[in-house]
Amino acid sequence: MERPLYEGLLGEGVDLAGSELDLERVILAARKHYKYLPLCVVEEWVILDAIVTDAERAKVIAAGCQPMFLFAYKVVHDEQRRFEPGHWVRSSIGTSFKEDFLFATRNTAYVLLGPGQRKPSSIEAIFSICSW
Repeated sequence: MERPLYEGLLGEGVDLAGSELDLERVILAARKHYKYLPLCVVEEWVILDAIVTDAERAKVIAAGCQPMFLFAYKVVHDEQRRFEPGHWVRSSIGTSFKEDFLFATRNTAYVLLGPGQRKPSSIEAIFSICSW
């Protein structure tokens, strides 16, 4: 099986598992952690750790965030219907990564299905994704 996730987005990364639950059960599991945030379920994903200076990292953390973003090649389900099934999505800056399958921003909890990766990336590369 060809996996586009491992072919790009700036080189080598660490393999992660994501959730193996079916859609209904993974949404129920996510609701235990995020009662009010809208959920977006994705596959073929990568967490991009922004390469930042120590001073930049301190500012991001002081703002309640982490210097990380999510890119997914495939949206499976979006509760608010912002993203169509099968389309890609790049998140805003993350606030947490829990349970190996829950990536949150201030306004969305992304539920990560199946295998993915985590890798470093420049801010410029992260924000260039939207121009593909």
